[in-house]
Amino acid sequence: MTNISPQPGIMQIELYQGGAAHVDGVANVVKLSSNENPFGPSEEAKTAFRRASYELHRYPSTDHQALRQAIGAVHGVEADRVICGVGSDEIIAFLCQAYAGPGAEVIHTEHGFAMYRISALANGATPVEVPERERVTDVDAILSACTAATRLVFIANPNNPTGTMIGEGELARLADGLPDHVLLVIDGAYAEYVEGYDGGASLVEARDNVVMTRTFSKLYGLGGLRVGWGYGPAHVIDVLNRIRGPFNLSHAAQVAAEAAVRDTAWAEKCRDDNTRLRSWLAEALAGHGVVSDTSMANFILARFADRTEAEACDDYLKSQGLIVRRVGGYNLPQCLRITVGDESACRRVAHAVGQFMGSGR
Repeated sequence: MTNISPQPGIMQIELYQGGAAHVDGVANVVKLSSNENPFGPSEEAKTAFRRASYELHRYPSTDHQALRQAIGAVHGVEADRVICGVGSDEIIAFLCQAYAGPGAEVIHTEHGFAMYRISALANGATPVEVPERERVTDVDAILSACTAATRLVFIANPNNPTGTMIGEGELARLADGLPDHVLLVIDGAYAEYVEGYDGGASLVEARDNVVMTRTFSKLYGLGGLRVGWGYGPAHVIDVLNRIRGPFNLSHAAQVAAEAAVRDTAWAEKCRDDNTRLRSWLAEALAGHGVVSDTSMANFILARFADRTEAEACDDYLKSQGLIVRRVGGYNLPQCLRITVGDESACRRVAHAVGQFMGSGR
């Protein structure tokens, strides 16, 4: 018998379940479960990735300088205050590792991204879930939940899986209302889908208690390479770089991401297509009696009468080769999250939902 045991909190973590990609017995499936860009990365990014194959024997840059400078140039932020990671998930993990721990509390909202709770538990901290207001972040609820033990507040804006967001005025009110020992983290994984939104960069510039995170996995179509970044006060970025592994991003990932962020024309096209198709899909689903909140991301949170109806619809969609995402684990059992695909995929899923809703079940 052994006395070997993991750190407190780790065994409370449920294994993360990614979006399904296959259905047994069904060929030619359309995956709409992971909020991937259906158009993929830009040609510039793919070319950079191919060229990187000639340098696979070389260690990658440890400071990500070229990528950080590209991010700074395109997003109008200070490159020296950018940190890059293996997806924004790694930045979230760094923050919990650096600022949370046993005895500390980490606040997230009731329908917030699962990695906030997971990263808090992995570092021995206590995750604290606060209610939302009709699937929208409630600033007052967050401020009321803060205690002397609170160290981090995570919000996604736009949020996953709801697709809703709060305005910059509410973000500023939240940042200004937090106790001075609390760091606000604005997760901007879907920020690029919102025209004119800086993802929280202006708040970072004006305050010492705000960090924002971003990713190349969504709009830029590089989910397979796992590249993310964060922007924050110099004192926070210095701390995070001290715990970041020196070779956390491969050379191929860095050069592909640099090319992707500089190809602003492709990013704009993907955003415009998503906006158009998202509006069409939401209206088509509503026409079949399936409502949703106004989404600011690249997915629709479709709401059904109850869990039974949502899961029955999911089963029917699978039988038609359409994979969407159940979100019971996000306290939304009556909902299905549906990625906005290309036009063909949107029409297929809308038609299939219409067939299901009209079948009498």
